Amino acid sequence: MAKTIVPIGPYHPLQEEPEFFTLTLDGEKVVDIDVQVGYNHRGIEKLSEMKTFEQGTFVIERICGICSTSHPFAHTRAVEDVIPMEVPERAKYIRTIIAEGERLHSHLLWLGLAGHFLGYNTVYMWAWKLREEILDIMEILSGNRNNYAMFKPGGVRRDIKAEDIPGVIKKLDSIVPTLEMLKKAVIDDPVLHARTKGIGVLTKEDSISYSALGPTARASGVARDVRKDSPYGAYDRVDWKMIVTENGDVFDKVVLRVLEMFESCKIMKTCLLELPAGEIDAKIKNIPPGEGIGHIEAPRGETFHYVKSDGTNHPVRHKVRAPTFMNLPTYKSTVVGEMLADATIILAAIDPCYCCTERMAVRDTEGRKLYNGEDLIRLSQKRTEEIRKKS
Repeated sequence: MAKTIVPIGPYHPLQEEPEFFTLTLDGEKVVDIDVQVGYNHRGIEKLSEMKTFEQGTFVIERICGICSTSHPFAHTRAVEDVIPMEVPERAKYIRTIIAEGERLHSHLLWLGLAGHFLGYNTVYMWAWKLREEILDIMEILSGNRNNYAMFKPGGVRRDIKAEDIPGVIKKLDSIVPTLEMLKKAVIDDPVLHARTKGIGVLTKEDSISYSALGPTARASGVARDVRKDSPYGAYDRVDWKMIVTENGDVFDKVVLRVLEMFESCKIMKTCLLELPAGEIDAKIKNIPPGEGIGHIEAPRGETFHYVKSDGTNHPVRHKVRAPTFMNLPTYKSTVVGEMLADATIILAAIDPCYCCTERMAVRDTEGRKLYNGEDLIRLSQKRTEEIRKKS
């Protein structure tokens, strides 16, 4: 039988962001997959190098709306590593509260979309309704439902008011019964089992080989979590459990994220109850020459930032590596041998974020580099000027 080529993307109804996948099919079975990244490049790293370290946090926060705490958290830790320094204890707790709030709303967003992809719109509606409660909490704590603008090198920009804490804890307690309902829906529903159990299996060996991160790795039995392996914030000061499952299929990835949400509620509540008194900002004035790295456990896995300073108070180099960049290649291991109908949910199971995965390279057929960064900026400016003249 002749093989069929099915392109998915770079623009597709089931992809919220552009990326390009080429599936090779034998009948309905996927026999090969090619993944191409770089369709969503916005030059964030270059923009960051044009800002001061403090200004850059606002740009970095906009790498992705769903990861709008993960990136500034990793970035500020990288800047603090250049000095090096410790942020105030109260700021560590506030950072942890905001980060876990983001994990909750990110996992709920993913769970709703997963239900939608499977045609299980009841899960979709319930998950997104519950997510609204989390966004309300984030608005109380930060003033924003997303892009919280809480992080800065040396601490946080905004304190948590004592009078807001009881209401937030009450809201956290109120969402637990709905989480229990969602857990039962996932664990007990035979249709969900049929569509996800044994589908898109990433073995422990392949997870390690591909250096998978976050829930993608933990669902395959790899106990890897920056919050435990290299504690930061208040994660070593509160009691919580790393969730690890063994089967590596789509079902385990669903279950793992649902169970992680209970832990996030626990972490947030504990941090709010035990929030120490004191300053929230170390008030850094100057960044000395040097290099720093910062990594944190984002909802999708380890987010890694590198900065290099020459002492002029803005980075001469800023490098970002998001978890999706590491998790996307596992698609080749999980989708080959599966049916075309399952390809989208297998991809969705890694919770891909293409905004965070932006990469651009221009090469000829022999792999030689044709343009450097300055060339790309020049070409972009030239194209912008052409568009202006036409309009």
